[in-house]
Amino acid sequence: MSEHSPQRPTILIVDDTPDNIDVLAATLRNDYDLKVATNGKKALHIAQSFPKPEMILLDVMMPEMDGYEVCRQLKANPITSDIPVLFVTAKANPCDEEQGFALGAVDYITKPISPPRVKARVRTHIALYNQNRQLQDKVKERTQSLERNRLRIIHHLGRAVEYKDNETGAHVIRMSHYSRLLAEVYGGNNEWVEMLFNAAPMHDVGKIGIADSILLKPGKLDPDEWEIMKQHTLFGAKILGDCDDDPMLKMAEVIALTHHEKWDGTGYPYGLKGDSIPLEGRIVAIADVLDALLSKRPYKEAWSLKDTMQYMNENAGKHFDPKLIELLPHILPEIEKIRTAYPD
Repeated sequence: MSEHSPQRPTILIVDDTPDNIDVLAATLRNDYDLKVATNGKKALHIAQSFPKPEMILLDVMMPEMDGYEVCRQLKANPITSDIPVLFVTAKANPCDEEQGFALGAVDYITKPISPPRVKARVRTHIALYNQNRQLQDKVKERTQSLERNRLRIIHHLGRAVEYKDNETGAHVIRMSHYSRLLAEVYGGNNEWVEMLFNAAPMHDVGKIGIADSILLKPGKLDPDEWEIMKQHTLFGAKILGDCDDDPMLKMAEVIALTHHEKWDGTGYPYGLKGDSIPLEGRIVAIADVLDALLSKRPYKEAWSLKDTMQYMNENAGKHFDPKLIELLPHILPEIEKIRTAYPD
């Protein structure tokens, strides 16, 4: 295969039969940089690796994980959801095609393939993908002022909650920046990362519903009080709920509900475990604790960065998603800049 060039789109070919891969590679290698996966699990991994493919040509009939399941997982993951999927398969029944399109595929080509047809359809969908990205960039530019105003309102709401909780308003600003950095280095698409940045400050909005006698208690909470305190996740979800038509507020609802869940299943309110905890909840959990440890509070001194990182690493796989914790060293310089820009 040719060396990668920034001007050439990258295409991922997924098929468990080497001969099929060879045919597609021979058809496309002169115009595209190619990556290859021989099973669904490897395809999902490559799809999240840099450089992300601009298109995935996906076989349906594969062992262990068929192409439909691969497509389902690609579209459910914010890292890969925007990558066009084109099924290339021997399954020619209209019901099979309908299933493929229902899962989010942009096209469906049956085998044996016609190289000119494959070239034409790939070229068309690559062009549409690039046009969509350009359109998204233009829309983003035109709505920046509106988003800035919206973000100010969100941050003010977050600050109000933090002041009620004897913390500083700067906490919600810092942890939202940490969340964005972590989402970026994880590989989230730009729209999802910005949505997370906007939603993260509202993670503790449910504390509005907790009595001051509990929220501001100087000593340790007793078991009954702690059960009441844990209700703030449910309160937050209720405050932000009924907003299914607004993706950002829907994400804020999920974050409010899940940012105290723990990787090992010992968190609250539902005891979710591992990947069953939404990605945005796992990211905010890390950002929230990270800033809390690094900051001075009435009940504690600020921890050093070294001690904080030791704690985060020790709790990888317990409290925190271990894959996300592995990414923290990559953003530490930016975290230091944010702490300087937004002091308590």
